[in-house]
Amino acid sequence: MSYALITGASKGIGKAIAQELAKRNIDVLLIARNETLLQQAAATLSEQYHIKADYLSIDLTQPNAANAILDWCHKNNYSVHILINNAGYGLSGAFDKYSLQEQLDNMQVNMTVPVQLTALFLPSLKLQPKSYILNIASSAAYQAVPGLSLYAASKSFILHFSRGLSYELRKTNISVTVVSPGSTDTDFAHRANVGIKALKTAEKVNMQPTEVATIAVDAMFSGKKEIITGLINKLGAFFVWLLPKTLSEKVAASIYDLN
Repeated sequence: MSYALITGASKGIGKAIAQELAKRNIDVLLIARNETLLQQAAATLSEQYHIKADYLSIDLTQPNAANAILDWCHKNNYSVHILINNAGYGLSGAFDKYSLQEQLDNMQVNMTVPVQLTALFLPSLKLQPKSYILNIASSAAYQAVPGLSLYAASKSFILHFSRGLSYELRKTNISVTVVSPGSTDTDFAHRANVGIKALKTAEKVNMQPTEVATIAVDAMFSGKKEIITGLINKLGAFFVWLLPKTLSEKVAASIYDLN
């Protein structure tokens, strides 16, 4: 029996990915902080799709979180053939608005944990007939975003880490895919505490988590290395590449009221 392990699986894109996998008769392991939401999600998936679903409530900002997840899998004899690094969040506003510890916690969840989980699960993933790593980046990964500086940088890290890892593992049984969603109808904007202007901008182009999840899972199983969800987001990444960096950064700063 082999499972898909999904971080940030209690809501938003992570929960939608778990549902999409369950639809395809894949057993899931759900990882997040909120035990109540995890318990509800696991019960719903098991009942609705007749698959096995278990969960682990854990705070990914804790230094030993990745090892604790691996130990939990070993203790329960859970074999993992799909690793989905989805958990992440942003801190909106000027960089010095937040304490150093808040910034470090953000980096821990967005960058360190995905790297740790990849390193820890890679040996067992190599033992499976076919394995997958799916990393969730962001359309923000393609440019600097004043007002979400650390978030954009952390997602750029995930994007480039995934690209490099995909090449390194190209002759193995492991396929690596990185998916970059744009604005999605999740709790991200509220947790990041973005302003009214940014919220209204996002509402105009929001995709639904289920739509993003379907695109992500399809891309993963198709062996695609990289994909940006949605035409508007693809165009945005293209224009960021085409136009002067100072212009794209000025536009982004205006959305977050930093001009």
